[in-house]
Amino acid sequence: MGSFSIWHWIVVIGVVLLLFGRGKISDLMGDVAQGIKAFKKGMADDEVKPADKPEPVKTIDNSPSATTSSRSDVGSKAV
Repeated sequence: MGSFSIWHWIVVIGVVLLLFGRGKISDLMGDVAQGIKAFKKGMADDEVKPADKPEPVKTIDNSPSATTSSRSDVGSKAV
């Protein structure tokens, strides 16, 4: 009951051809092929860009600053 016979597929293909016609299906497949080619080209372009320009390394300087160690009023209250 779950599988289709050859006659089911023939009827489905016949209905699709009647609705869309030969020209529309070939145009549709050509558009799909162009979309796949554009996608592959975009993926190839993304892979090339990081190798061309390496991003500069960002570092954080954790050494104590001279201005923070010379402050004497940190944590004290003025009376």
